[in-house]
Amino acid sequence: QVQLVESGGGLVQAGGSLRLSCAASRSIRSINAMGWYRQAPGKQRDLVATITSRGSTNYADSVKGRFTISTNSAKNTVFLQMNSLKPEDTAVYYCNADTITSGGSLLAYWGQGTQVTVSS
Repeated sequence: QVQLVESGGGLVQAGGSLRLSCAASRSIRSINAMGWYRQAPGKQRDLVATITSRGSTNYADSVKGRFTISTNSAKNTVFLQMNSLKPEDTAVYYCNADTITSGGSLLAYWGQGTQVTVSS
């Protein structure tokens, strides 16, 4: 389900910074949590950071102290501030939104992905 619009990816030198943004479509209702995942070529998709509707955050050990996840007041847009970037951070970054439908079913939405490339 591609109803999350991502932006902010690009090419940056090691040690630099980027900020990713992801806006949820109005058609996505009852968002419980949003997050960022990344996938490098030939690798699995791994969690980077998540934030719940109550503001609780979780980070992968590899990005703690360097990345910061946040949302807007409406909790329908998620940001990822990435500082002190390393070549190992190079990947396609995917935005995620977890919801619960009116029938009580779990439903996850995913963005199309945005490329982040960190050069040496």
